Amino acid sequence: MTYTGEVKVGGPADVHELADLMISKVAVGPMNNNAYLLRCRATDEQLLIDAAADADTLLSLIGDDGITSVVTTHQHGDHWGALQAVVEATGATTYAGVYDAEGIPVATDVPVADGDAVRVGRVELTARHLVGHTPGSIALIYDDPHGHPHVFTGDCLFPGGVGNTWDDPKAFASLIDDVQHKIFDRLPDETWIYPGHGNDTTLGAERPHLAEWRERGW
Repeated sequence: MTYTGEVKVGGPADVHELADLMISKVAVGPMNNNAYLLRCRATDEQLLIDAAADADTLLSLIGDDGITSVVTTHQHGDHWGALQAVVEATGATTYAGVYDAEGIPVATDVPVADGDAVRVGRVELTARHLVGHTPGSIALIYDDPHGHPHVFTGDCLFPGGVGNTWDDPKAFASLIDDVQHKIFDRLPDETWIYPGHGNDTTLGAERPHLAEWRERGW
């Protein structure tokens, strides 16, 4: 089966099978949030990115093997709506950006700073702090040793632009600067982007439009 990243609420997960990691994407909740289950092929350890909504759907995706950790990409409520239920059911350790942790009503066990490593089994992800959509949003980068990088961007980067900064020029400037310098400038065009809502994209598809985004201001 070919992975497309196109999912809908109530529909099945789409699974991206990499050499060392399996990525299952599912859409949940009234805002069509994406949640991502990462499974290390070597150890079968699992990590969930954004327990956004629909706890039953997420727990079914997780299955009997459980998860060791949940990462919340940022403090907006549509990204942690099922967090309490998932943590209670699995005992998972919670991770979130150090500057957003106070805005998440489920305690953050491990505050994450820029450059910190987040591990699932033998697979290592690198966190990048991206300021603007929220004060402490984080993206997670998996630099696949067998191929191109994969980045989970939360609400900081989508097909067609960066995340909403609510007509705040200062917040927009901060976000697009961070996204350009920490994502676009460091990673190749083949990099696969997994956003917090909607379809996936690649850096190559978006890179030609950076100047356009800056000019329009959103």
